[in-house]
Amino acid sequence: MRAALISSLLVAGLLALSPSRAAAPTNEECLSCHDNVEPKAWAGSVHGSFSCTDCHADVTAVPHDPTPAKPECGTCHSDAVDAWKRSIHARGLARSEKAPQCADCHGGPHAMLPASNPASPLQRGRIADTCGRCHGVKFVMEPSGIGDRPVFSYRESVHGKAVAAGSQKAAVCTDCHHAHDVLTQLETDSSIFKANTPKTCGKCHTEEEKQYAASVHGVAVARGQLAAPVCTDCHGIHGIKARIDPNSTVSAQNVARFTCAQCHDSLRLTREFDLAGRRSETFLDSYHGLAGKLGSKGVANCASCHGVHNILPSSDPRSMVNKANLKGTCGKCHPGASENFAKGAVHLAEPMGADMATVGTWWVKWVYIWMIVAVIGGMLLHNLLAWRRAALHVRKHQSRPVVRMTPNQRLQHATLVISFLVLVWTGFALKFPDGWLALTLGGSEQVRRLTHRVAALVMVAASLYHVIYAAATREGRRLVLDFLPTLQDVRDVMTNLKYLAGLSDQRPRFGRFGYPEKAEYLALAWGTVVMAVTGFMAWFSVATTSFLPRWAVDVAITIHYYEAILASLAILVWHLYFVIFDPEVYPMNWAWFDGRVSGDWYAHEHPGHHAELVATGQLRPAASAKPEPVGKA
Repeated sequence: MRAALISSLLVAGLLALSPSRAAAPTNEECLSCHDNVEPKAWAGSVHGSFSCTDCHADVTAVPHDPTPAKPECGTCHSDAVDAWKRSIHARGLARSEKAPQCADCHGGPHAMLPASNPASPLQRGRIADTCGRCHGVKFVMEPSGIGDRPVFSYRESVHGKAVAAGSQKAAVCTDCHHAHDVLTQLETDSSIFKANTPKTCGKCHTEEEKQYAASVHGVAVARGQLAAPVCTDCHGIHGIKARIDPNSTVSAQNVARFTCAQCHDSLRLTREFDLAGRRSETFLDSYHGLAGKLGSKGVANCASCHGVHNILPSSDPRSMVNKANLKGTCGKCHPGASENFAKGAVHLAEPMGADMATVGTWWVKWVYIWMIVAVIGGMLLHNLLAWRRAALHVRKHQSRPVVRMTPNQRLQHATLVISFLVLVWTGFALKFPDGWLALTLGGSEQVRRLTHRVAALVMVAASLYHVIYAAATREGRRLVLDFLPTLQDVRDVMTNLKYLAGLSDQRPRFGRFGYPEKAEYLALAWGTVVMAVTGFMAWFSVATTSFLPRWAVDVAITIHYYEAILASLAILVWHLYFVIFDPEVYPMNWAWFDGRVSGDWYAHEHPGHHAELVATGQLRPAASAKPEPVGKA
């Protein structure tokens, strides 16, 4: 650029000495009309030593007519303009897109400052802001598909923060993308083309670039294998963080879980290049990996053993994981480590026969798995038989004169239970296709979906039948009326909580249904409506979106999932306690099977309704009264 300026001055001088050329207007004559140019700004600009006519060469007189042509920066700066013409900016301008020209970055020609001036838009500390005038504006960048995020990411990066702190060495936009010949990452001669990235980073990080070039990754990239990682694959692009930053992709916490895993746990890449798979997964299952997950900052990670930029295959004598070097590698963290210590496998999922550690752990694992299945399975079978025998004994020998559920109600209950269990089973199998519930249904997603929908229709049909039953039969109306909550239920809650906490000896006098049954019945009604509505919205999503926005289906699916969790846990924690685990009914309340319960139990649990049945002659007094006092009705 300096040579071009000297040449321009020589040409201007020769023209000035030429006898055939008329005297050009002076700057003062030009500025007498062009008062939009600030003389002080012009004098302090990079062009301050030039005459106006050095750029406006076609102006020979004052005043002048016609309007002079727009000056071409390439007259003096041909190298910069030629480079710009190859850039993505020039190509965008040729397509009538918004793209920067010289003055957009350098400033106006009459007040253009040298890059060393702190006020210049090209001063190192301000370059990100200059590029950000376009690349940080969403509506400007959206049509390009680039977006505005790179500028914000850079400002939060280790480079951006260093520049903001006054560093003159940290990388800015032009260090990586160049100043004038800015090219895309898809062009092979671009500074950010994947194969060229190590050299671009190496302008500052020379030692790291040298180590990388000799590494297994660097050699692969040099051979044209662009699936191998370069600097930006591991460190990120614009948002590069310091290694000690917990948000960094190469921090001790993240290097194995995310950075190395993106290639070494990739089925496509490991098969393509015949590499051992699941390397990060098996490392994370080891002591080192588990300690790292728990937050240990001193535990070894991938880079601790394999190296950082100098990663070499284990067959290379220089590799940190070469058999001859393992003792020293392990010894960095484990002083005094012997050769036997270094022979231990870190990735314990090696193929069978790879080493004694893997063979031994494989056999021990499967011997114990079958032992657990046999021993615990035998215990479970034994106790199930014992529980069945005890339950049948109680049912056979216990007097149970109180009719708790009619045959119609038991049929409704059985239909509800079966459809609910199938829905839970198939629903979670659909949500977690790799889980054990899905395995029990085989590998067909279609079978799971069909079974789930059939069970849903059965539950909806049973619910509709219950509505008809409650409206059309005296028995049904009585049932629903007895389930409706009253003010007495609120008092019963307080009385029972005091009793259960040992603060009172009085128990509530529950009627036919206490607050536990009423709460469960109302929750069942509410849950069935919610699950049915959201389930049908997901099932018939096309029809749903004809009158509702698409997001409504997504929200419905979320509600469906969490309502399913709530209902499942409520059955396990609440309902099964009262049916099985309550000491008063254990091993089982048989009302669901034959509809009957014992008089003693009923007098104890529902004294209000029991007294009513006795008073009306529908039931004889209980054989043995419970000693615990009860509260007032």
